Amino acid sequence: MPYIKIWLHTVWTTKNREPYLNPTIRSNVFKHIRSNASKNEIYIDFINGYYDHVHCLLSLNAKQSIAEVMKNIKGESSFWINKNQLLNERFSWQNDYYAASISKKEIDRTRDYIKTQEKHHKEQLLDKELKIMVEEYGLERFE
Repeated sequence: MPYIKIWLHTVWTTKNREPYLNPTIRSNVFKHIRSNASKNEIYIDFINGYYDHVHCLLSLNAKQSIAEVMKNIKGESSFWINKNQLLNERFSWQNDYYAASISKKEIDRTRDYIKTQEKHHKEQLLDKELKIMVEEYGLERFE
């Protein structure tokens, strides 16, 4: 049996970065994402976001891939949002997402960063944040 702990900081946005995730919807969506993740053995340590995006600190197990976990979280949550008519229009997430591995030493810093998203985005736009994330983690785009 393998011993594994793979931490990821993931970020994904609403389609066209529409500001659909007001505080009430955000709270409901995050609770649902946590619940669904738990049912699917996806460990979410922390989740938060802003009007147009989500940050999630999660851990993969030996049988999971990043693509599979992100497809599950994003696909199921958009289905749930539409089924429960949380918005007056059809909701979807952008196809892209960002994912970077996090060392154990960076867990608390990453968690604190995710916790302060609302305050953070009053001072910095998402585009700048994503650019910094791509540069800091050396992220590459894969099709």
